Amino acid sequence: MKITICRKEHFNAAHRLHNPAWSDEQNAEVFGLCNNPNFHGHNYELIVKLTGSVNNDTGYVYDMKKLSTLVKEEVIDKFDHKNLNLDTEEFRQLNPTAENIAIVIWERLREKISQEYELGITLYETERNFVEYNG
Repeated sequence: MKITICRKEHFNAAHRLHNPAWSDEQNAEVFGLCNNPNFHGHNYELIVKLTGSVNNDTGYVYDMKKLSTLVKEEVIDKFDHKNLNLDTEEFRQLNPTAENIAIVIWERLREKISQEYELGITLYETERNFVEYNG
């Protein structure tokens, strides 16, 4: 029997959606206000989900303190209060859409969490706009 545990975190970050291969007009048409050359920011809400079996000795699927520390080190410390386009290696060449941010977070955490757990990421860019990525 498997069960899913979830850890919710948040971080604030600025970004600009822009494709350098496109004209300014095409970028403005596709990305609208999100293409502002001076950037804009979001208060991201992140939910990290791990699915696995309950350990008979601990009663845990995964130690939530350990998960909290991992998310802090791999995501919050890396992206919080940063300009994703300018301050992070991950997004210097990758458009920092919510979709790409979720994939990058999943990849960073997947490297550190055993394959015995299914990993899912839900990232809220706004209260009504969010993405989910499960690898």
